[in-house]
Amino acid sequence: MQIDTLRRLMISSRTVRRFMEEKEVSQETLRKLVELTRYCPSGRNAQPLKYLLVSDTGDREKVYPLLKWAGYFPDWDGPVPGQRPAAYLIQCLDTKYGQNCLCDDGLQLEALTLGARTLGLGTCIIKAFDHVRLAEIFGLDSRYEPRYVLAIGYPLEEVAIEDMSGDEDAEFKYYRTPDGVHHVPKRPLEELIFNISQEHGQ
Repeated sequence: MQIDTLRRLMISSRTVRRFMEEKEVSQETLRKLVELTRYCPSGRNAQPLKYLLVSDTGDREKVYPLLKWAGYFPDWDGPVPGQRPAAYLIQCLDTKYGQNCLCDDGLQLEALTLGARTLGLGTCIIKAFDHVRLAEIFGLDSRYEPRYVLAIGYPLEEVAIEDMSGDEDAEFKYYRTPDGVHHVPKRPLEELIFNISQEHGQ
């Protein structure tokens, strides 16, 4: 695969917060996504992360109220019925293998989101949720700690990347325009790369 192919996939793999809820995402699809995580690098090769696969309507209805959506939209309570995720993957740390998963969680979430995009799916990585209640609902043993919820479904909204100015203080918050398009500012490449001579005032 050429790097431009990967670049196009990453550009198209945007966070989605409104979904075609009626379009199901099967357990088999969720299994295929989780299978990708087997090939991710793992700190100490401990591979301490496990996943709950949630696609049943009743279970989805239990998960949704525990989630907090779009911190930059304080007046938005999240997607309305009919626009909610069709499935969830709940990432849990198995503390039997360590109290810290190092960088495994992020690596695996990237694999999951990119894999979902190849299937035409959209995703939203959610960190803000009721961890305790979620563990209770699914009867998780105390050794398993929920870390992230990955919402999954077919996208119902358009997401556009916008180039930020080169100003270090440029606005970085995502925003939604009246036409419903979700806009995501991204810093320019040159701001991500150190210029050593400039850093030292030369």
